[in-house]
Parts: sequence; C-alpha cells; structure tokens
Amino acid sequence: MKYKKYFRKTSLKQKGDGEFFLEEIKKKNPKIFLEVGVFHGVTARNVCELLSELNGNNFQYIGLDLFEKSEENKSEIIPNTNFSNPFKQIYFRYIKRQDPYTIEAVEDLLKKFQNNIHLIKGNSNSVLKKIDMTKVDYVFLDGGHDYNTVKNDLDSCSEVINNDGTILCDDYNLSYAPGVKKAIDEYVENNNYKCEILRNSRFAKIEK
Repeated sequence: MKYKKYFRKTSLKQKGDGEFFLEEIKKKNPKIFLEVGVFHGVTARNVCELLSELNGNNFQYIGLDLFEKSEENKSEIIPNTNFSNPFKQIYFRYIKRQDPYTIEAVEDLLKKFQNNIHLIKGNSNSVLKKIDMTKVDYVFLDGGHDYNTVKNDLDSCSEVINNDGTILCDDYNLSYAPGVKKAIDEYVENNNYKCEILRNSRFAKIEK
C-alpha cells in the first residue's frame, strides 16, 4: 500500500519509510491502534485507510497530540509546522483557512473515518495514564522526544505488550534526541522484552 502525504507534512516522507511502516502495521492487522504524536494527521489517515482495507469498519484509531505550541510544552520537541512550499502556505492560509497542526484540521483530514477515530488533545505524560490499554493492540510512539516523556509513554503502554500487542517507536537513533534511544533500551532491558531495530535504526519494534 502506498503511503500518501495528503499535501501536509509528515515525518515518514523519506523514500520508502512510509511504505515500510504500513507493511509493519499490516503484519499485525490491529483492530485498535493508538498513535502518540499525530502532528498533521498524515500517518493517521494512512493507518485508517489501511485498517479500513483490511477490516472494513471494524477498527478504531486513537490519536494523541499536543496540537499546539505553548509555554507549557516548550520542553518537547515539536516538528517545524511551517511549510517551505509557498503553495502549501497559500492553500492552508487562504483556501482551507486552517492551521494543519490543530485537532480541528486533523479531524477534517480524517472525516472519512469519523465513526472510527478518537482524537485527544493533551500531554502524553498525563493523558496516557487515563487511557484503557487493555484492548489496544498496536501503539505507534512518536510523541515527545525527551527522555522522561518517552519513559513515561512506554511505561503507560506496557499493558499492550503484556497482552501480546506491539509498540513501534519512531526516531530510535535520532542524533539530536538521544533520550529516545536511552529510554527504549532501558525499558526493554528492565522488562525483558524483545526489541527489533528496523529501517537503518529508525524504528524500534517492542514485543513480549
């Protein structure tokens, strides 16, 4: 399945990374998918398209993100939300009249699947603890890149692993965010989980 960009920004834009990601999801064919770090919603839309193709209407997508820059969130690494492409700037400012990094804009992108999605605005350090993980069978972790945030997110999702689910972490070996790798390595070692490093150390797949 081809990974589409939907005229927005995405971290999976490198050639082949998006398709590789979708193939990984397809292997497990999850019914309830949680993404931490939705950004512009491109990955969310691709995941929903894939799960719809595999399961019809029998799937659920949950997406969590800050959906804003603020003083409260200044310690988190938020990708650059500004477009370098002037046509995209014009499109969102004057035609769509929306900031693509908002929950409303992502809802608009996912409106085709409005009965299957649940978007949450908030910080994963507090929100993840409130989500029932007992039925979630796949997590794509691409939220805050601070060591403590990644550690919290992994700990909060442990029930997914213990129920034979999967956590796929993005940016495992990112040079400017070493806390990601440190948190993942410690989490895997402390819990005796299996960890497979994929796609030139971009992804870390954690399973029991």
